[in-house]
Amino acid sequence: MGGPTRPIAFGARSTDFAAMDKPEWRISDGPVPYHEALAVMEQRVADIRAGRERELVWLLEHPPLYTAGTSAKPQDLLQPLRLAVHVAGRGGQYTYHGPGQRVVYAMLDLRARRQDVRRFVADLEEWTIRTLARFSVTAERRAGRVGVWVVRPDKPSLPDGSPREDKVAAIGVRIRHWVSFHGLSINVEPDLSHYAGIVPCGIADHGVTSLVDLGLPVTLTDLDTALAETFEEVFVPEIVQARSMAL
Repeated sequence: MGGPTRPIAFGARSTDFAAMDKPEWRISDGPVPYHEALAVMEQRVADIRAGRERELVWLLEHPPLYTAGTSAKPQDLLQPLRLAVHVAGRGGQYTYHGPGQRVVYAMLDLRARRQDVRRFVADLEEWTIRTLARFSVTAERRAGRVGVWVVRPDKPSLPDGSPREDKVAAIGVRIRHWVSFHGLSINVEPDLSHYAGIVPCGIADHGVTSLVDLGLPVTLTDLDTALAETFEEVFVPEIVQARSMAL
């Protein structure tokens, strides 16, 4: 699966659903080439749909690259020769991936949850917000801006007087036959200068930050632990509720 991988603990809390229903969790220790990650996701989605495999949450890093979502605009690729550009097939516009950024690919069966794409995106945002709260980061949603944002009172206000905000996590998903893939990325300590080559997610008025840029000495391992714990808070109740409604 894109190089050496290892399992990680699912979470710290006990749950009332069977172990066989828990997603498989994997972490890749080295940067995973983007085309390899796409191939793994495509196969796993097919296997989940056919009932051959469990859901999968895959934590990884990519080498430095740009990805173009289905809404990417050519003019938003400001420096086309700076890094390799990959067509992602996910929703969204241009974004950057690279070392120091935790990419989370969530291959989840929405047939066992809620068949609602907007709700799923909101759940990914909620998962990210709860995870960052473990590190005392107040991250928030913004209408019309997919992803997770932090207010930057330490930066000059915008021309209209509103506070400047930076994006700390990006979200882009694809759903096939109600099985999800792609997911989210959280900036821990990436090279933020690479964002100068694109208009991130098509938004020019605000910037991009990372946990280390915010002054927090968080590691990828710290973040992985928090992600595993908060996953249960957001996504496990969905399974329980879906089963109750089916009875």
